[in-house]
Order: sequence, then structure tokens, then C-alpha cells
Amino acid sequence: MKVIAALHAPAPVPGLGAALLSPAFRAQAAAAGASRLQVNLDDDAVAPAMRFGPGTPISAVVSAWGLTDPAALLDAVRALDADADAWQVDEREPLVPPVVPEGERADALANIAFLRRPAAMAHEAWLRDWLERHTQVAIDTQGTFGYVQNPVVEHLTPGGRDVAGIVEELFPMAALSDQHAFYGSGGDQAELDRRFTALMDSCARFGASDGLDLVPTSRYAFAL
Repeated sequence: MKVIAALHAPAPVPGLGAALLSPAFRAQAAAAGASRLQVNLDDDAVAPAMRFGPGTPISAVVSAWGLTDPAALLDAVRALDADADAWQVDEREPLVPPVVPEGERADALANIAFLRRPAAMAHEAWLRDWLERHTQVAIDTQGTFGYVQNPVVEHLTPGGRDVAGIVEELFPMAALSDQHAFYGSGGDQAELDRRFTALMDSCARFGASDGLDLVPTSRYAFAL
């Protein structure tokens, strides 16, 4: 079982990042049955990046695998942010992120998007369009080297019930200020324009051109 939780405490929160990266928090996750833990922080390293979306701003995202007791993990998260939202998800990795030494910041801009399904699209049709049609378009039009999709299986909190999927994309750090690095267009403006248009058109087909929350983060992973 994989669970993702989003914390909404205003960023930057003194001590929040340190608390989520602490041995004590890892111990709480392990006690809840987690075998792996990932912490994503909207921190100073990604400060220049774009953020947008209609939802409550997100300052940190916690992911845990192998849980036997999601409620125990959520208790630990909500001790840091009482308004945190959480979801059980079904993970897919079309581009497997590179392995990084435990506890070290991945050399990446890790963008996390919280997706909402348009009311006019049936759930199964929305899933197929995102997971089957759009996936290759997203990979082909961006400079990503990690791409993880998380369709929501169950909403674990009252908040966040409009979120249908969560996606994490890893970009080179140069993408913070260089659109060619973001889109992988190699400095070719015509290719950048083509990729941007193709991506936006594809996103619009399943409602991801609007109605999503985008959170830039630094990424840390731990084995428990």
C-alpha cells in the first residue's frame, strides 16, 4: 500500500522540513508499517519555481510504502499539520527516478501535481486518457528523468476529495530558470514551442490544463 499526504502549513514553516526529515518521524512511519518513506519539501532550493492551483497551498508531501496502519502515519503527519490531506494510491513509474543516497536531496526539481477529473468525464475514461494516452506525450515533450503516476484509490481524509490523481515529475535543476531545460528542447525555440503546444493540448483533453495544483519540491527518500 502506498499513501500520500499533503501538508498545507504555510511555507516556509520553521522546523517543518527538519521535523519531516528527522529520525523521529521516520521511526513513527516505520511503526506504522512503512518500508519506505519519501519527503518532498517546497523549500528554498526550489523557491524560483512556479506554483499554482485552486486548492489550499501545499508546503510538503509525504509518501510511504508498505503501510499496515495508514491511520498511524496520518496521526504523525497531522501532529505537524492538523489540516493535512491523505490518499491511498496505486503507483505507476513510466520513468523510474534514479536512486539517490538515503537522506540526500535528489539533484532535481521535483514537481508534484494534484489532478482533478472534469465532471463531464467518467472516471474510467479519465484514467485511460491520463495513464495510457497522455503518458508518452508528457515524456516526449518534457525534459523529465523521473515520472511517477499515482491514481487515487481511496480518500483517507475529508479534505482533498476532489483529487483523482497525483503525479511527480523530476526535472534538471536548470529547469528552474531555463524553459529549454524544462521541455528538453535543446535551445531550439521552434521545438520548444512545438513541445509546449503538444503538451498543453494533451493536458486539456483530460482536464489537466486547469484545475490542478502544482507544487515544486526538493525530494528526499529513506529506506525504513
